[in-house]
Amino acid sequence: MRPGAPRIAYLQLAASMALVGANVAVSKLLAEALPIPMIAFLRCVLAVALLWPLARLLEAAPRPDSVVLRNMAWQALFGTVIYNAGLLAGLRLTSALEGGLVLASLPAVVALGSASWLRERLTPLQWIAVSLAAFGMAAMTIARSGDQAAGSVLGNLLIFGGVIGEALYVLLARRIVGRVGVITASLWMQIFSALMLAPFALPDIASITALADLRLAALLVFHSVTASVLCLLLWYAGLKRVGAGVAGIFTAFLPATAALVAVVILQEAFTAIHAIGFALMMLSVLIATWPRRQSA
Repeated sequence: MRPGAPRIAYLQLAASMALVGANVAVSKLLAEALPIPMIAFLRCVLAVALLWPLARLLEAAPRPDSVVLRNMAWQALFGTVIYNAGLLAGLRLTSALEGGLVLASLPAVVALGSASWLRERLTPLQWIAVSLAAFGMAAMTIARSGDQAAGSVLGNLLIFGGVIGEALYVLLARRIVGRVGVITASLWMQIFSALMLAPFALPDIASITALADLRLAALLVFHSVTASVLCLLLWYAGLKRVGAGVAGIFTAFLPATAALVAVVILQEAFTAIHAIGFALMMLSVLIATWPRRQSA
C-alpha cells in the first residue's frame, strides 16, 4: 500500500460521513414540506441522472454480475429505504440535534457487525475507540435528558432503526469492494433504491408542486448531490483501503456533523456536555487510525 494511502482513505471516509450528517438538518426541513417516500425517491432519481453519464464516461464497465447486483439491491434496501424511512420519520417527532445523538450509536453497531458477521478481528485499540464513541453519545444524551424540549421516544426509536439499516449498508458495501467500480456501484445502488421507493412515492406525485418554492428545490438538489452521489463515491473509495471495522469508527463524523449543523443552522441549544461528547468521538477516531498511520 502506498505511503499516505490510509490517510487519504481516512479523509474520504470522514468527508462521506460528514456529508451524511450535514443532511440530517436538511432532511428535517424537507420532511416538513414533502412526503417521506417522495423525498427519498426524488433524491435517488436525481442521483441516477448524475451518475449515469459519469459511469459511462469514466468507467464504461459491463453490468456487474448477479452476485454483486444482489448485494447492491440489499444495500439499497438497508442504506437508502430503511435508513431514510427511519431518519425522516423520526425527525418529524424529534429534533435534529437529538437525532444526531441517536446516530452516534452507528460506530458501535458497525464495529459489532464487522466482528460478528464479516469476521474481521478488531484490535483492542479499535474496541476502545468504539467505547469512546459510545461514551460520547451517552454524554450528549445526558445533556438532552434535562431539556424540556426532549424528543419523542418513538422518534428516537425510528432513527435507531435507520442506524441499523445504515450499519448493514456499511457492512454489505465492504463485501463487494474491488469487484465493481466506485461510480458504477453507486449508480446501481441508486437505481435499485428508486425502484424500491417508486410504489410508495408515486401515489403522492402531486406533492412535487411544493418544489415551486425555489428554496425547497435547492435543498432537494443539495440533498441528492451530497447524500446520494458524493458521500457514496467517497465511502466506496475509502473502503478500498481500510476494513469495515475501522471504517465504522468514521461514522462518528455523522452524528457530530448532524449536531453541529442543527446548532448552527437550526439554532438548537449546545452545551458543554455536547462539547465533551464531540471530543470523545473525535478521540475515538484518532485512536482507531493511529496504528494504521504508524504502519504506513
